[in-house]
Amino acid sequence: MQIMITHGTLARTRVLHFERWQVLGALASLLLLLVALSGTIYHFVFLKAVREGWPIVGQLVRPIVQDELLQRERFMRDNLDAMAQKVGEMQARLIKLEVIGERVSGMAGVDAGGLRPPGRPASGGQGGPYLPLRRPGMDELNAVLSQLELRADAGSDVFTLVESHLLESRLQRLLVPSIAPVDGPVGSGFGVRSDPITGRAALHAGLDFPADPGTTIVAAAGGVVTLSEWHPQYGQVLEIDHGRGLVTRYAHVSKVHVRGGDVVKRGQRVAEVGNTGRSTGPHLHFEVLIDGVPQDPARFLAGAGGPGPGTHKPG
Repeated sequence: MQIMITHGTLARTRVLHFERWQVLGALASLLLLLVALSGTIYHFVFLKAVREGWPIVGQLVRPIVQDELLQRERFMRDNLDAMAQKVGEMQARLIKLEVIGERVSGMAGVDAGGLRPPGRPASGGQGGPYLPLRRPGMDELNAVLSQLELRADAGSDVFTLVESHLLESRLQRLLVPSIAPVDGPVGSGFGVRSDPITGRAALHAGLDFPADPGTTIVAAAGGVVTLSEWHPQYGQVLEIDHGRGLVTRYAHVSKVHVRGGDVVKRGQRVAEVGNTGRSTGPHLHFEVLIDGVPQDPARFLAGAGGPGPGTHKPG
């Protein structure tokens, strides 16, 4: 592209040569300049005119601004309606969870009344006429959400308390003798009896389980082995501490499979039936002691729900 410039006074002609990319670049720069200028005029003239209320410009711009405001208001209203609906659904679900939490805590024997958040009504029948409210605003929704958050935290605390209580109860059951240490009938019960050797009346401080030598003996509950030794009366004897002063004793055994300090589980094999010590035949003498005082083991094994583990005889 060529441009000829002629100077009238000097009668001289000058020719300027431009490439196509130079012309396109100049046009693009001019277009960008016009866009920037238009934006500047809009911000500094039209917006100022709208803010200051210039009559002519205000009349031209007012419909556009009003339409934008209406669209924005409609958008906000639709979003508030959607949020209000979601909040209502969350309230309904939270109420169901609270009712379930109260039922579960009641079944677990946990008093969760102190964890009810402020403003949370007590469970029970509710009703009344339906009186719809006006469309909630953002502040009202935020207040409701804050209340829901408090109630959700309280519900979480209830379930945590119930879980802790159930876990504690389960641990207590595991640490209380609840299964027979030998699978088989009881030969001699707890209490006063005629001594099998002297024939005189004497206290029998446990239960006798007649069984073949080598029959498996299991721990009646979980605990820690505190004693495994020879005793002149009990013969080879084993004791397991279950905590809180509760101890089980396994006497006249022939072989012990655990050592002092071992942690054992309920139902774990700990020994084998024998005929050691002061005994007239192969059997397990089983005792339950609380703070060293013998208790009737049958009281603890009554809830076993069936016989103990299967017998096992070494080959």
